[in-house]
Amino acid sequence: MPAMRALLTTSTLLPYVLARSCWRDTICTGPLDTAFPGPWEANIYSPSSRSVSPANILSLDIAEVISSYPGASTLSGNASALVFDFGIEVGGIVHIDYSTSGGSGALGLAFTEAKNWVSLASDSSNGAFGSSDASLRGNFDQSCDDGAIYSYFSSAGNHSYEMDLPHLRGGFRYLTLFLLTNSTDTTLALGDVTCEIGFQPTWPNLRAYQGYFHSNDEELNRIWYSGAYTLQTNAVPTNTGRWIPALTSGWANNGTLSNGSTVIVDGAKRDRAVWPGDMGIAVPSTFVSIGDLESVQNALQTIYAHQNSDGSFPEAGPPLLQQGSDTYHMWTMIGTYNYVLYTNDTAFLDQHWAQYQFAMEYVYDKVLQPLGLLNVTGTRDWARNQQGGNNTEANMILYRTLTTGSSLAEWAGNSTLASTYTARAATLASNIVASTYDTSYGAFKDNDTATSLHPQDANSMSLLFGVVSNTSAMAQSVSERLTDNWTPIGAETPELPNNISPFISGFEIQGHLAIGNTARALELIRRSWGWYLRNAIGTESTVIEGYLTNGSFAYRNYRGYYYDASYVSHSHGWSSGPTSALTNYVLGLEITGRAGSAWKFAPQFGDLTSVEGGFTTTLGKFSAAWNVTDGGRSYTASWTVPSGTKGTVSLPALPSGGSGSVVWDGRHRGYVGKGGMKVSCGGGKHSVHVRHV
Repeated sequence: MPAMRALLTTSTLLPYVLARSCWRDTICTGPLDTAFPGPWEANIYSPSSRSVSPANILSLDIAEVISSYPGASTLSGNASALVFDFGIEVGGIVHIDYSTSGGSGALGLAFTEAKNWVSLASDSSNGAFGSSDASLRGNFDQSCDDGAIYSYFSSAGNHSYEMDLPHLRGGFRYLTLFLLTNSTDTTLALGDVTCEIGFQPTWPNLRAYQGYFHSNDEELNRIWYSGAYTLQTNAVPTNTGRWIPALTSGWANNGTLSNGSTVIVDGAKRDRAVWPGDMGIAVPSTFVSIGDLESVQNALQTIYAHQNSDGSFPEAGPPLLQQGSDTYHMWTMIGTYNYVLYTNDTAFLDQHWAQYQFAMEYVYDKVLQPLGLLNVTGTRDWARNQQGGNNTEANMILYRTLTTGSSLAEWAGNSTLASTYTARAATLASNIVASTYDTSYGAFKDNDTATSLHPQDANSMSLLFGVVSNTSAMAQSVSERLTDNWTPIGAETPELPNNISPFISGFEIQGHLAIGNTARALELIRRSWGWYLRNAIGTESTVIEGYLTNGSFAYRNYRGYYYDASYVSHSHGWSSGPTSALTNYVLGLEITGRAGSAWKFAPQFGDLTSVEGGFTTTLGKFSAAWNVTDGGRSYTASWTVPSGTKGTVSLPALPSGGSGSVVWDGRHRGYVGKGGMKVSCGGGKHSVHVRHV
């Protein structure tokens, strides 16, 4: 049973469904209220109703505010236009009431996520973008191929228009309404303009988050919630996927994605498909924030349903069903671990355990001697250059697949197989270091050849996945060399030059945090995610797929195609890494056993003075808080976890240095030195006070 359904009882379901509105005829299975009410709810971007109105009305020519909504409303003459700004990313079906006088014509609707693409044509979403023609490569000013949709009128009078379902627009902030007419005396007066929110379809209360985060840094708070809101926009009705094959003009979002009512996809505007690699970042962030694991289950189910006869998984779910990716194959396997860890859905594990083992042998059979490294033949990946062969990133992912596979084997009751996977992982880690670590440079190469490329993805994953010990000099060297790629607005990824990938940077910030480099991780979060969230021409509410190092909204694809820059998704779950990172590492609260049967609390202070947060599992609520006081000479920490669980608490050293006396639950428990203190702990409510002595 999906985690969110488990929050409801039969006695509460009926009035709950009647009291609130979900997406059209979808049965409500989401939570009724937030799990952690408090002032931090002011940071939630999600609207309180499925019917939302614009915030402001802008001019078309310079996109500046004319009035708040409702306000300016009259269109006079051919191509006259007004821009309706919803203030945040929204998505769904637009409804418009309007009246006309004079002759016939049409009301046009054009959509865009970013302000710089406001025009009489929509930003690009359907995939018929760019060109492989060398003469056009690098041209990011092509006209958008999505165009506009129209409500036609033949005579004066009152009119009402609602988009049909195939034209659902999954993500936009700006709606341009314009008049097309051959008559000089035609005018059009706009009435109500509303958007019926289509995302998070099974939730009657879009603000009922099951997790929260709050700190003394308001920018970090907004970044956490922008990731959470992005993930909401990526939970979509299962019959609203992007149509494949891509249209040559216009768009259609009526493809079937999976069974069930809701599923997690990669982006709000596009691709609107299940991508297991994206889920490697999106699912952990979903768990600690909105808590929607029903969408995750349906996504994994559809990938398992389309496993190929050789054991491989597709790179993407239907209707796209792209094939040929070893890395995304493994991300499905890692995603299986994440889902079972967060839910303890052993029925799901039992159902797919034989398929999982088949998938493991498929990929492990590609580990070849004499180097003992994965030989990548399924070369599709996240857009990086230089795939194939003994690619280091893919080997890092295989290491994570084996270690998580060991846990799954234990949970499935096969300790012998668990030991086999653990032994394979240890051998692989040794082989990765021996063949791809560049001692003279202090980081991992892209493969075992004499390449000079030291990629962001593989090096970040080496830290996060524990291929190198988090206390080693090697780990510190890798962390330091990663900063060589930093620009003022984020980390350029050497494996895709001139691009900043928040997806891969999400692994980087977690890698720095995994080895205790808190300040470094926080700086990169502020540089990259802070830059986009403060950018006035973005959505100011969600996280972007990627951008160029010159600060423009574009993203270069490695296969010889160059995206129409407006094709970039501005609400992409693979970029939500800070949401889970801030909870699991900076707050320091993370589950390590299924549904939180085991957990750890290990705060990382950085330059912050207070952090609190929590999340929910089927076992109950998990929450924690810490405060640094007296200039770093003292701190308090508290945590509340369900009874019957057990965990470890790692108390940090005092920021000011020196030893600290520890008072635990009101009683003295010893002293914290510069190495900190690690203590086992049971469930319930606990607190500590550490003070300089």
